Amino acid sequence: MQIDYIKAILSITIFITSLIVVRITRHYLQKKIDESAESLNTDPTRYKFFKNTISLIIYLAALTIIIYQYPSLRAFAVGLFAGAGILAAILGFASQQAFANMISGIFIVIFRPFRVGDWVKIGTDITGIVIDITLRHTVIKDFENRRILIPNSVMGSEVIVNSNIDDKKIRRHIEFGISYDSDIDRAIAIIQEEAMQHPNFLDNRTKEEKKKNEPKVPVRLIGFGESSINLRAYVWSEDPSKSFDLHTDLNRSVKKRFDSEGIEIPFPYRTIVYKKDLK
Repeated sequence: MQIDYIKAILSITIFITSLIVVRITRHYLQKKIDESAESLNTDPTRYKFFKNTISLIIYLAALTIIIYQYPSLRAFAVGLFAGAGILAAILGFASQQAFANMISGIFIVIFRPFRVGDWVKIGTDITGIVIDITLRHTVIKDFENRRILIPNSVMGSEVIVNSNIDDKKIRRHIEFGISYDSDIDRAIAIIQEEAMQHPNFLDNRTKEEKKKNEPKVPVRLIGFGESSINLRAYVWSEDPSKSFDLHTDLNRSVKKRFDSEGIEIPFPYRTIVYKKDLK
């Protein structure tokens, strides 16, 4: 009885110690990751995944030590390994998705289709910044500051639009509709002027384009709508965040300039015809 009591205390001590070691290790590794990212400009993705892997190894080691403290648990574990064929089939079926997530996580870290800090779009609904990659899932922070946990197997099979990989610069397509009797050339000039004076605007022309004196902000007439002539501006920014701010600010400033200079932004009119005169 006394021996079982000592083993119980030892097991609790091992469990608490493992929690403390994991916490200290993660804190230390996170500090080193932040320092390396700032001083060496390195990608923290692999280090974060390594941090999560180390935590799992520590927990497994603690669990193994606790099991071997008790002969009955040790015998049970040995029996399980002895029947490894049946056990493997059961575990393989039960934990198929878990292993798929782990393998996908390893592939993500090796091939790096996205990294921690990248602005990504997954499928058609989820857009945000990658903040962590664990053994099981990838954590995305959306622009409402919510955390979205996506299994790594899903990340490995989904179509991902990465706005940061290789080149952060982004070209935003901004469309405006003007009425058919508005001055097209003046409308194009207003859009270009407002875009170029925005602090987030980036002149991304090549040397050849500058020699040809091509505009910093090309504006094309892309089509004719039912009530509008549709113009599209191609505006560059340094990164997706600045591009979004430029887009929203440009909508506002162009609308104000259009109003002041007589460029009409049309909206649909509806004519109602009564077959009989109203009383």
